Amino acid sequence: MKPLLILINPWIYDFAAYDLWSKPLGLLYVAAVLRNCGFQTHLIDCLDTHHPLMTGDPSIKTPKRRLYGTGKYWRKEIPKPAPLRDISRSYSVYGISRKIFEKELKSNQRPAAILVTSLMTYWYPGAVEAIALAREHHPGVPVILGGIYARLCNKHARKHSGADSVATVSDPGSFLETLERHGIEAPEPLPNPYPLPYPAFDLIKKIEYVCLLTSTGCPFRCPYCASHFLNPEMNRRDPAEVLGEILYWHKDFGVRDFAFYDDALLISSDTHLGVLLEDLERLRLGLRFHTPNALHVREVTADMATLMRRSGFRTIRLGLETSDFALHRNLGNKVAEGDFERAVGNLLRAGFTRNEIGAYILIGLPGQSMDSVIATIDFVDSLGATPYLSEYSPIPCTPLWEKAVSYSRYDLSEPLFHNNILLPCWRGAQIAEVPRLKKHVLKIRDKNR
Repeated sequence: MKPLLILINPWIYDFAAYDLWSKPLGLLYVAAVLRNCGFQTHLIDCLDTHHPLMTGDPSIKTPKRRLYGTGKYWRKEIPKPAPLRDISRSYSVYGISRKIFEKELKSNQRPAAILVTSLMTYWYPGAVEAIALAREHHPGVPVILGGIYARLCNKHARKHSGADSVATVSDPGSFLETLERHGIEAPEPLPNPYPLPYPAFDLIKKIEYVCLLTSTGCPFRCPYCASHFLNPEMNRRDPAEVLGEILYWHKDFGVRDFAFYDDALLISSDTHLGVLLEDLERLRLGLRFHTPNALHVREVTADMATLMRRSGFRTIRLGLETSDFALHRNLGNKVAEGDFERAVGNLLRAGFTRNEIGAYILIGLPGQSMDSVIATIDFVDSLGATPYLSEYSPIPCTPLWEKAVSYSRYDLSEPLFHNNILLPCWRGAQIAEVPRLKKHVLKIRDKNR
């Protein structure tokens, strides 16, 4: 019998959480590689909104699902952890019940190892809980923690997670080496070099959408972003290979919605994304594409906007950050005066509506003024796009980290204080104005619907 690996996507512990095309893509790539090496794989997705045992409980309110597969998670209010006890808003665990999680753990034969992923640094309590329960039900089985928290807060994870091993790299093949250190040999060798398989979305009970990664890395060095630390090199997949993946999920699983996870999707589009979209336009499959990660404004030319519309893009998010160009010089200088106006104009002329064109506006940056944020919101609205506030989260291993530490009213050595909802680098008067700011944005968004 093939050795079994249990893979866990843990709960979210937070003040708020929403499924905006959010799936554990790295874990699904790891699952696909390990499966190709002869392992059995079983996914326990704590954020599964379609788990049959959850939907059978009439006492629990079913989360609303919305357009294109997005929506809410199962949610249960819980006491706040001690460091956050003074925050005056409710705190919840998002995902399936602990009882169902334990039932999933017990439903499997004894696994060879258990792999747990992690995303936001301040969501680590979900991973810690999953690891503790995994140990309780499968004592003596090695537990390996990977993901973004594991890499950005490696020392914290080694000290507090309870895992036997904490991953420091993202290469799915590296997990084979980690398993070998625990005495677990793969039934079949991994080719060298090995072709990266499609992520194992088929392990998910109901595939509402598929997340696509056509490239890793980013040529820009935004001081608030950890992309360069997590993926130092810019690597692109062959557009024909990406097309094959899209066709596979569409034809074999009926998927129509695809979300791009790239950090730099439009860079060198004439040899990359543009080639893919031209093929998709010719096929006319009625697919829908979404960009929850921000697109670089300078790359939204008239031709690209038209191609994106014709090939099925429905959700556009632009990385404006701010209309204060003095501040832009300290944020990577990716947007010059006139770039955003041209990008929005190109998208509108291509047929996108105001509601489909969103612009991310950073708030909560160290030293940022409230007047700057308000001016940016109104600037976006005046051009025919929709503003979306993106609260700054201090991230270790980024150029802005030390400045954030000096500005923050919290001790950022505790990852719970990285939570963007706290706006940890803003203080009293600015914090008090945030509700008014959000009401202003919601009014604009309601107008654009």
